Amino acid sequence: MKITSKITRFGVIGLFTLEAFVFAADHPAASVGADAALAKLKEGNARFVSNKVSEGKPTAARRAETAEAQHPYAIIVGCADSRTPPEIIFDQNIGDLFVVRTAGNLVDEHGLGSIEYAVEHLGARLVVVLGHTRCGAVTAALASDTAPGHIQSLVRDIQPAVKAAKGKNGDATNLTAAENAALMAAKIRSEADLGDLAREVRIVSAVYDLGTGKVEWAKE
Repeated sequence: MKITSKITRFGVIGLFTLEAFVFAADHPAASVGADAALAKLKEGNARFVSNKVSEGKPTAARRAETAEAQHPYAIIVGCADSRTPPEIIFDQNIGDLFVVRTAGNLVDEHGLGSIEYAVEHLGARLVVVLGHTRCGAVTAALASDTAPGHIQSLVRDIQPAVKAAKGKNGDATNLTAAENAALMAAKIRSEADLGDLAREVRIVSAVYDLGTGKVEWAKE
């Protein structure tokens, strides 16, 4: 009886372990396909630019709807600048966007892990690296390759974009911001571990204009 009990108990444990593995390996369906997600963002930004009042304003109903689960259709890697909230720029609501923000929209291991999580577990298939005009982190990196404290890590990691934009015609800050966004998108493509979902994921860069409210998309 004791032997049978142990076998039964271990059999049940094994069954639950196998079941957990199967569910872990089963990716959630894409919230929205990458191309459709990009179209939704472009439509939302057009509304933001032209409308006086946001259509995506958070509501109690939407909060309740997303309280138990989230299914964001896009991942936005943006700058921490207070003037660049992605949900407002793209006229979206609670639960629509999975947002990762740091000064200079830089991507580190934490950012990569966040992106991998959103693709693997939340069904997002579009990643947008969103720079912006008049970026303070970019301005600091243009002024010097050194800075006090941990700001040094920001100006250091933006230096490749400074070099890429050097000699080009136009506003140095805005050109560097665009190059930085493009380089971060390239970093995500090369370093994010997206497994067999990589073929479904689209990674793009863009720059938000603080003055006009428009998002300009980089050519792929």
